[in-house]
Amino acid sequence: MSALARLRPDNFTLLLVGTVLFATVLPCSGQIAEDWKVATEVAVALLFFLHGARLSREAVFAGLTHWRLHLTVFASTFVYFPILGLLTAALPASMLSPALGAGIIFLCCLPSTVQSSIAFTSIAGGNVPAAICSASVSSLLGVFLTPLLVGLLMSAHGGDISLDSIESIIMQLLVPFVVGQLLRPWIGAWALRHKKLLGVVDRGSILMVVYGAFSEAVVNGLWHQLTPESTAGMVIVNIVLLGVALTTTTWAARRMGFNREDEITIVFCGSKKSLVAGVPMANILFAGHSVGMIVLPLMLFHQIQLMTCAVLARRYAKQAEQAAE
Repeated sequence: MSALARLRPDNFTLLLVGTVLFATVLPCSGQIAEDWKVATEVAVALLFFLHGARLSREAVFAGLTHWRLHLTVFASTFVYFPILGLLTAALPASMLSPALGAGIIFLCCLPSTVQSSIAFTSIAGGNVPAAICSASVSSLLGVFLTPLLVGLLMSAHGGDISLDSIESIIMQLLVPFVVGQLLRPWIGAWALRHKKLLGVVDRGSILMVVYGAFSEAVVNGLWHQLTPESTAGMVIVNIVLLGVALTTTTWAARRMGFNREDEITIVFCGSKKSLVAGVPMANILFAGHSVGMIVLPLMLFHQIQLMTCAVLARRYAKQAEQAAE
């Protein structure tokens, strides 16, 4: 029973599923969809503004001296993963549709998660300061690298994404973050005291983007294009992708001589992808495309990585307890 409880989807994942179902039954369209898009952009800008206000500059620079660890994480996130994505997207259309293949490429170009990477590193007994630095800098680099990588790999895959969208990402994501950083001396303490507000804006903005994206996809016939077989195939592809990433980062960390704490940080920071950064970016990068199909692999990967890493973190912690005894 306890094993099943560990694998139970978290509340946010259940909200995501509920949002997709709601968009399926009552999708927004026309002027309502346009108004919803504007409100979503405001919510996303507020989210990154609050992140900028909360994140201390010391946290970003504190772990920079551990350059071997950070380079390993960044290589996994922005080099190894994109290669895996390009190889996976090359699967036959009977196994992976072109739209879902584009979603896999996008997923593999995203930065690492911040909150969950740090949380799992802490639970497992890893190098938390290094995790804070790697995950935070990965998130910042992703604002620039993800659009460039997506544009490059989508061109190689036969896609047609414009790099002009980088400007939109900078204006909607990076500028609010920088403004938050600049105002941190005055509002930083307030932002730290109101962590729940960040959580509400964090999850709320993602749900808003998901509802808008899937509404548009449903209006354009998403569920006529997506069969149960293709969904099952997508789940299997995500499981294999995560398994390969976890195995490779573990092997690389040990091969390069990192200690146990650093290995844990590399595994959790180098194998995970950010839903928080990914959904808003998809909404900008793939404007005019079926964004619902693009973010579907990311949503599935998000839940799979949370369940798998929760079990893995407890396993690391149990091993440490047994070694101490």
